[in-house]
Amino acid sequence: MSIDLNVTFPSLFQLQDLSLFVLRFVVALVFGASGYYTLRDPVGRGKSFELSPPAAIGIGAAEVLGSLGLITGVLIQLAAIGLILIGLGAIQKKVFKWKTGIWGQNNSGWHYDLMFLSMNLVIAATGGGRWVIATR
Repeated sequence: MSIDLNVTFPSLFQLQDLSLFVLRFVVALVFGASGYYTLRDPVGRGKSFELSPPAAIGIGAAEVLGSLGLITGVLIQLAAIGLILIGLGAIQKKVFKWKTGIWGQNNSGWHYDLMFLSMNLVIAATGGGRWVIATR
């Protein structure tokens, strides 16, 4: 399959796998840290999200497991889609319940969540590149 693309620097295509790995690493770092802190204090974090402690534990565990999937490449598309769903939940809460705008006050809007949702969409659509532990 040949794809004709109009690009200025075609030599950058050789960095696709590295670029996708860096993207996966950054997304995993953010979601993994969030999940870790949620699992460390599910009562406090749950209260800040307006969730029960068991729900906070579920979200935290999903964030940690999704991050592991992104880093290793194991079930990477499922991991990215799961993190997209978490991001959609955060956006839904900010837009409809808390009524923050995209920027919010003190940067508490949903622009950050939308950015990570988009990053996870790229990972899901590309399979995260060839730098993975498990392949078919």
